[in-house]
This record gives sequence, structure tokens and C-alpha cells, in this order.
Amino acid sequence: MSELDGQVAVVTGGGQGIGKQIALRFAAAGAAVVVTGRTPATLVAAVDEITAGGGRALAITADVAVEGDCDRMVAETLAAFGRLDILVNNAGIAGVTKSTLDMSPAEWQEVIDIDLTGPWLCTRAALPTFLAAGAGVILNISSSAGRGGYAMRAPYAAAKWGLIGLTQTWAREWGGRAIRCNCICPGPIEGDRIERVIQARAESLGLPYDQVRAGFTAPSALARMATEAEVAEVALMLCSAGSSGVTGQTVNVDCGTNMD
Repeated sequence: MSELDGQVAVVTGGGQGIGKQIALRFAAAGAAVVVTGRTPATLVAAVDEITAGGGRALAITADVAVEGDCDRMVAETLAAFGRLDILVNNAGIAGVTKSTLDMSPAEWQEVIDIDLTGPWLCTRAALPTFLAAGAGVILNISSSAGRGGYAMRAPYAAAKWGLIGLTQTWAREWGGRAIRCNCICPGPIEGDRIERVIQARAESLGLPYDQVRAGFTAPSALARMATEAEVAEVALMLCSAGSSGVTGQTVNVDCGTNMD
């Protein structure tokens, strides 16, 4: 029997990156997976990959910053699969790389709306189903930027710090109703997204790309970046019965960059 047999998981931002790897890993562990996001093509591609491997999946186009989309996401999940057991709040954007003085209120607000308010709206939509079932698991994907200051990325850092606070708050609010909530803080993750972040940072600071990139790997105890698949393995552990006594916790997946 696989870890998530018979369960249904929603993974926001599940069409690419870490979200897609979590969706694939959960499907391989027996879950029916709903992938959501704002880009239909990537969602369909993720679903096709899951179903080609014998899994069950559904794509729902939704914006986590829109309350009605979050409510519809849950309703369509229940209509398709009859239950919801796991919510992975993964959707997020990097935002601009600028100092606070150079950043506009709109640039600040866009990141907060998606990276912090979005998980709150999705969780708020899922909670009635969890409460009716008498159980549920919430997994928030924060960042190493939620563990320390992150110059030139104020809204991203603020949102990711806030997501850790929501994790602990929801664990205390709903633990008595058998709803668990945990958090993962990925460090720099190999892939296209981190390359775009490094390039934007190098251009903003006027530094060579290689010098900036080295700053992302030098603090790592393993002398490398983590991978999306490594994050997905930790996500599976935190959402499976093997971690039934774990809630309100934040786990770093950063190759030993942050050991707090």
C-alpha cells in the first residue's frame, strides 16, 4: 500500500517547478492530484504526465489571489473526486528585485496578494471540507527567505515570513480537530526560476552573474543547491501518516544553508 492511497490532494502552482514535482510524487504515492494555476497549458501538461504514469489528476485554472477561484477550486475537486485530504499551498511569484525606495506599492502588493493572501484564501476555502471530514493536512511552501532578511526582495521575504506564522497559527487553531499544518522552506533550488532570480539580482546590483550565483551556493553545507525532487520527498513525508504527530513545524530543504 502506498503512502497516499485513496487520498485527494490539491497542489496550487502545480503546473511547473516544485509544485509539479510534488504533484508527480503524490500521484506516484497513490493520491488523486488536482493541479491549479494561472497557465492552462502547463497544468494540462502536468496532468498528462501523471495520467501517462497511471495516476489520477485534474487541472483547474485558478488564481489563488481571487477568493472566488479558491472556492471554485475546492468545489470542483469535490465534484470530481468526492473528497479533499491535502492542500499544498505552493503557488507564488518571485516579484521584482528592487530596493524599497525603488519599488512601487503595486509591485509590493502583487507579491503579498499571491504569496501570502493566496494561501490564506485557499486554506479558508478548504477548511470546511477538512472539518466535515474530521481530518486534513495543510502544507505551506515558504522559502529560506522566510528565515532571514533578503535584501532587494522585501515583499517576497515578508510574505514567506508570514507564511511560517500562518503555519504555526493554523496548527494551533485546528489541531484539536485533527487538522495538521506544516511548512517547507526550500533554499535555492536548481532550475530555471533560480537562474532568472540570479540574473535579475546581478543586473540590479551591477555584479557579474557568476559572482552572484556563487553567493547562492557558498553557504551550503553540501556545496550545492537542492532539487525540486528533494523538496517533493519532504512534502510527501509531511503529508503522509508517517508524520501524524508532526504539526506547526517548518523544515528547511536547503542543503544545509540554514541550520536554525
